[in-house]
Amino acid sequence: MQTIHEQFVQTAEVMQGKTLFERPGQADISFLQMRETVERLAGALTALGVSPGDRVAVQVEKSPEAIALYLATLQVGGIFLPLNTAYTGAEIDYFIGDAAPRLFVCDPAQAEAHSHRAGDALAVETLGAQAEGSLMARAAEATPREDRHPCGPDDRAAILYTSGTTGRSKGAVLTHGNLASNTEALLDCWRFTAEDRLIHALPIFHTHGLFVAANMALVAGSTMIFLTKFDAEQAIDLMERATVLMGVPTFYTRLMKSERLSRETTGGMRLFVSGSAPLLAEDHRAFTDRTGHKILERYGMTETCMIASNLYEGDRIAGAVGMALPGISIRITDRETGAELPQCEIGLIEVKGPNVFEGYWNMPEKTAAEFRPDGFFITGDLGMIGEDGYLRIVGRDKDLVISGGYNVYPKEVEEAIDALPGVLESAVIGLPHPDLGEAVTAVVVPKGDGLEADSIRAALEGTLARFKQPKRVILAEALPRNVMGKVQKAELRKTHADLYAKTMA
Repeated sequence: MQTIHEQFVQTAEVMQGKTLFERPGQADISFLQMRETVERLAGALTALGVSPGDRVAVQVEKSPEAIALYLATLQVGGIFLPLNTAYTGAEIDYFIGDAAPRLFVCDPAQAEAHSHRAGDALAVETLGAQAEGSLMARAAEATPREDRHPCGPDDRAAILYTSGTTGRSKGAVLTHGNLASNTEALLDCWRFTAEDRLIHALPIFHTHGLFVAANMALVAGSTMIFLTKFDAEQAIDLMERATVLMGVPTFYTRLMKSERLSRETTGGMRLFVSGSAPLLAEDHRAFTDRTGHKILERYGMTETCMIASNLYEGDRIAGAVGMALPGISIRITDRETGAELPQCEIGLIEVKGPNVFEGYWNMPEKTAAEFRPDGFFITGDLGMIGEDGYLRIVGRDKDLVISGGYNVYPKEVEEAIDALPGVLESAVIGLPHPDLGEAVTAVVVPKGDGLEADSIRAALEGTLARFKQPKRVILAEALPRNVMGKVQKAELRKTHADLYAKTMA
């Protein structure tokens, strides 16, 4: 097995001056230039004391240099730990305390806010969206490192933090084998080659943007049209010289609001991929009607990278996420007994394969609880495999909210709300939203009079990342409960199902 870094070096040797990053309004960056930047950053990491197995935590804006830092971390045998740029200082405190990184890299604008973290055990450096900051200054002076620490498929490559509906965030440990095997499977299944030009408008702090989109381009030798954010009109302009778009459902709802989206404007495109959240079947069909392209929907998660995909050559079925990728096994099991269920019966989705993570960082008991004795990982999603062999996700075993492609865990938001003065209790749910897929919504029971919905939302601004903050707060006299006293969130979702439809009308 070759690591992602090793495959990138091999590809860069072949591609040399070919453009890797095309950035509107800025200079292009070639494969050769990228390799040189990676080697300088590897030298800087070594000078900063990053050793094999050390964690490198990164909370920076999207840039080619941030991806170079990811590759440099792999080169020196470190473990890359990307963090959402929306996380607050309190959230960063937890991640640093839990992962104990050797290096924390932040945006130059946040240098002062994080300066207190620096010490003998933790170095703090900065990296900006325009390659400014202390880390690139160090790289410019560093001795480039051309050698690489030898890593096998079972060696750790990255930690991505996820959460459950209870407790603190969990660090999913991904190995070099996880990343490399998944990239290989996707390149084959999606026919992705050096001839492709990918519109990359995803964040690079989670699986979709980094371990799917970027890894595929780095290995295949294709060009990334690298955008800091998604703009529908800009994306349509770029389709004239692009071949692939990888996005979340929000991308497609925004594209369909443009009158310019048509068979003509998408005529040069080869593939549209959607993931990170369910794509509404009606949006799937509407996009096909407008463009003639059938969106390829796939299924993955932090702990497994990609699991299943609709077929490139074959049916792409609205409401289905396709079949297992090569080398991966999927089964549906009874939620109570764990027994495997036949086709067309709904149960827990379980998965096994080289894509499945090692376990949760420093959580052996939690890791053991999520795996069956035969090695299958319990995803927590509910689904069924139809007679056509396609997997369909019908719900979530836990009350996870996916808003704009980001996971939001109700318990964390509820704890923040319940800690506010004047709040008796709260329940956080996801409600259908025409743009975000699901909108974080809080139903709050006040202790008395005087509590206002706007004051609750304002109080959460400095506590939670923006994507976790409720879009609406509903004040209620009580929360619905069953005879056991458990809050009935399904009833809340049913009661308020059309809240955002009314808002958008």
